[in-house]
Amino acid sequence: MRQPFFVYTVMKKILNHLFENKTFSRAEAQKILTSIALGEFNHSQIAAFITAYGMRNITVEELQGFRDAMLDLCLKVDFSDFELIDLCGTGGDGKDTFNISTLASFVVAGAGHQVAKHGNYGVSSGCGSSNVMEYLGYSFTNDEAELKRSLDRAGICFIHAPLFNPAMKTVAPIRRELGVKTFFNMLGPMCNPAKPKNQMVGVFSLELARIYAYLYQQTDKNYSIVHAVDGFDEVSLTCDFKTFTKKGEALLKVSDLGFEQLQENQIQGGDTIESSAKIFMDVLEGNATDAQNNVVLCNSALAIQTIKQDKTFADCYYEAEESLMSKRALESFKKLIEG
Repeated sequence: MRQPFFVYTVMKKILNHLFENKTFSRAEAQKILTSIALGEFNHSQIAAFITAYGMRNITVEELQGFRDAMLDLCLKVDFSDFELIDLCGTGGDGKDTFNISTLASFVVAGAGHQVAKHGNYGVSSGCGSSNVMEYLGYSFTNDEAELKRSLDRAGICFIHAPLFNPAMKTVAPIRRELGVKTFFNMLGPMCNPAKPKNQMVGVFSLELARIYAYLYQQTDKNYSIVHAVDGFDEVSLTCDFKTFTKKGEALLKVSDLGFEQLQENQIQGGDTIESSAKIFMDVLEGNATDAQNNVVLCNSALAIQTIKQDKTFADCYYEAEESLMSKRALESFKKLIEG
């Protein structure tokens, strides 16, 4: 551990650098986040650093460096024998929807695809994917063999971020105290230790969607990056939405998918984790509203289309619908919870 005065001096230089509207190189950003993850700075220093990024745009190089540090430090697991997809949003859109991407993950698993769902507790929202999964009885694990058994048995495993990445664990209490979105929201989807070949990513801003598209173009992933134009980090059916894939950028209308536009209150989440969990189970058990079902199925269909790029959206929607209505998605959920 470095001496306190030395650490104080280092962070003072970092913060002054940011306050002068200067940026960091990819290597510098990686070094800073590594120091944060290893506990070399105190909570006040980390909070100041995070807050500074809340008042200025992050650069591609900085985001790359932060991502490099996260992936370098994370617990290594080998899922190369599986054809995985992750459905993970950045969060931070301030919309407080129910747990759409988590539900869609079970629909996709019920349709016969293997899902490595990356998730965490809610910070800027009341109920993140980890909150609802924990409430409904899932016990988080970072045991590779156990996660592989879940994939074989349920078609899905749940990757709880703090168990795999020391940076997420270090900053968790600070993020909770701040209660607003931070650049860690941007990092989450890029840092799944399972390294899924396929990924559907929802992001909270168009600028970030374009940064993600630039970064994902440099990988061999099949990807769909989604941003709804009124700010949702998913296909909300409340408005048009942008997609970025290997085929390029597109603007899709709700009517293009064959649906009528929803009102935002039709896809709101619960006020508590308990009420959010009720909506979650209502969807899986066939007791949800048409609006709730449709938004889950549209996100599920886009995820399936990410894997099956030669299929139409309609074909993928029918596949998702069959998974949900036949209760195969529910069965996938039950098998994961039972372990």
